[in-house]
Amino acid sequence: MKLKVSELFYSAQGEGRFVGVPSVFLRTYGCNFTCSGFGCAPGVQSTEADQVAKNIHLYKDFLELPLVNTGCDSYASWHPAFKDLSHTLTHDELIEKMLALTPNKQWEQHNGNDVHLVITGGEPLLGWQRGYEELLSQGSMGDLKNITFETNGTQKLQPAFQTFLHEWRRPALGAIPTREITFSVSPKLSASGELWDEAIKPEIVIDYQTYGTVYLKFVVETLAHFEEVDRAVVAYRAAGFRGVTYVMPQGGVVTPYERNRVNVADWALARGYNYSPRLHVDLWGNGWGK
Repeated sequence: MKLKVSELFYSAQGEGRFVGVPSVFLRTYGCNFTCSGFGCAPGVQSTEADQVAKNIHLYKDFLELPLVNTGCDSYASWHPAFKDLSHTLTHDELIEKMLALTPNKQWEQHNGNDVHLVITGGEPLLGWQRGYEELLSQGSMGDLKNITFETNGTQKLQPAFQTFLHEWRRPALGAIPTREITFSVSPKLSASGELWDEAIKPEIVIDYQTYGTVYLKFVVETLAHFEEVDRAVVAYRAAGFRGVTYVMPQGGVVTPYERNRVNVADWALARGYNYSPRLHVDLWGNGWGK
């Protein structure tokens, strides 16, 4: 099974549990949400991605696309107008490109560190699970020890993929896990423009805990958003969620991010939540390929 890849790049993980860790980012195409409410007044939907789409003929590559101040910052990974900028790759083609990005052309580094694989989107668990199983089963992926799925937490793990993840973590029957799987779950609150009942799925997220470490990561902009975070965390805890919760500032580009980050950090500390920066915005302005 081939994978439709929007972006493939090497950078430092910018958010959540593994901030600063060298990682290869595999961004797949497709999402069940648009998140067009980010950065907008309540009830308003961003049209910035649509405006860029009107001039699609000007862009030949993801790296040429402009950043947006509102809506989804990775809009080209799901917007139909940009579908042709994504590439459909075989496993061999994808592995060759990923390993070429790492410092030593391998996941395990000579200095004792490991390069992580971050599978993101779009929504990476939407339609590509069998493809990941086939990709990760290839011999040249044998020294990979850490995978993170950056998901919105609305997609069930398919039975065959569940079995694969369990076996991938424990290559030998009954062995202690030698590989680590992390689910970085970013549920979408009302600021995203998505509906609560469609975005908050505790019964799905708690199932992820069987196969790896799970944490929640909410994007917030105002103090009122923390009330939604509190409500969501109560729902996840009631369903059996055992992980930690991060909050991070809204803002896919520098100006709104800098405006929000100190307040969000203060509010997070006052409530006992982990604060996550957006390191890639701090360092590179959240440009494509970073």
